[in-house]
Amino acid sequence: MSSSHPNDPLHGVTLETVLRTMVDRHGWVRMADQIPIRCFMFDPTIKSSLTFLRKTPWARKRLEDWYVYDATRGIR
Repeated sequence: MSSSHPNDPLHGVTLETVLRTMVDRHGWVRMADQIPIRCFMFDPTIKSSLTFLRKTPWARKRLEDWYVYDATRGIR
């Protein structure tokens, strides 16, 4: 198999792409309900959220896991 990460749905997908996709699909309010972190709850921006998620592995993992779950369910 030529692909080095055939079973990794996040391979080649940036954190910013994950975040923007989830904001577009669900909106900030739903995201704050699902992952209750300040950068989603109070005056959310892509920039502030990226900064927090890059420094906070558990929050990043929750967002990425939700993104993968959505992708495997075929939600558009």
